[in-house]
Amino acid sequence: MPSPRTIVIAGAGIGGLTAALALAAKGFRVILREKAERLEEVGAGLQLSPNASRILLDLGLQPQLAGAVVCPETVSIRTARSGGEVMRLPLAASAHADAPYWLVHRADLQGALLAAVQSHPNIDLRLASPVQAIEAAADAIRIDDLEAAALIGADGAWSAVRGKFFPGVQPQFSGLIAWRGTCNAAALPSDLRPSGVQLWMGPRAHLVIYPMSAGQRINLVAIVPGALLAPGWSTPDGSDDLNAHFSKARWPANARAMIATIDHWGRWPLYTMPDGGVWHSGRVALLGDAAHAMVPFAAQGAGMAIEDAAVLAKCLGETRNDGDIPAALARYAAQREPRVTRVQRTARQQGQIYHLQEPMAFARDTVMRLLGPKRLQARQDWIYNWRL
Repeated sequence: MPSPRTIVIAGAGIGGLTAALALAAKGFRVILREKAERLEEVGAGLQLSPNASRILLDLGLQPQLAGAVVCPETVSIRTARSGGEVMRLPLAASAHADAPYWLVHRADLQGALLAAVQSHPNIDLRLASPVQAIEAAADAIRIDDLEAAALIGADGAWSAVRGKFFPGVQPQFSGLIAWRGTCNAAALPSDLRPSGVQLWMGPRAHLVIYPMSAGQRINLVAIVPGALLAPGWSTPDGSDDLNAHFSKARWPANARAMIATIDHWGRWPLYTMPDGGVWHSGRVALLGDAAHAMVPFAAQGAGMAIEDAAVLAKCLGETRNDGDIPAALARYAAQREPRVTRVQRTARQQGQIYHLQEPMAFARDTVMRLLGPKRLQARQDWIYNWRL
């Protein structure tokens, strides 16, 4: 029996780990290289709608995640104008029989993926192993001392792989900052403790709040305009700016009370890639933020990376030999680009809607009420109903 073909993946984040499992399930040998010496939690909570959770279920991760996720029934859309609820969307109705809507701590998801990767005989995870020298040829690609059929860049928005093959394409600062924090659910008064997702819309800002870690912790993300202080993703806490933006004059007491519960914030400048992203060159392909970093206002950043991994594995799994690899990666790009472009634009448009000021905020709330929860929620069906 011939040895399995080798695929090298750079980056062991959620996209890279998922791609490793999906490719190994197609019979490939995967070498997963990560520059960090150990995998640690970065960020806080994630929303995984059915288009993403369906893939994780297919990879057999239900037992590992069952005790950590929360399955919300609704999204409560609220406004800083009144402090009250504009609309309650029936989120549980979007979770089809074959796939739920999950709220999960990033560390719990990463831990489940990592355990599955470490137990798979055809996946070789190498920490403290950055990709450095890359030599591309027609019949193979050499990565440092390795020869492989393909190289997959899953190494984030500041991708070294993308820098090698697409040096002119770099993420751009969106002008927005995501302040992320978590707290124990017990730290919030019972009347403020969310059971599902809360979306608070306000002037030039919005809040997203939801439970995770089986309901034991609360995740809070505040999106506000801000200055770029340093390159990269996370920068140290400096929450005076955040508190000033969510002042008493602009935001109601219940929203400010939830913000006050967080004792440590992470400040994350939001970077984006051009609409459509960048995808492949010969035997090299990108996925996740390396290809298409986007603002998180459709809650699809992780979901798109997970979808990328599944489509990539499907396309490569259809190849008969290494000579078919470049064409398979071209098919992967052709299948992913239209959908990802639409999600990028949807996320950006939703952020603009959330941040409207008067009198447009009043008009927005009125239109939402006229549409009603079912029609408003149905606008997400094209995202949630996606299947491989």
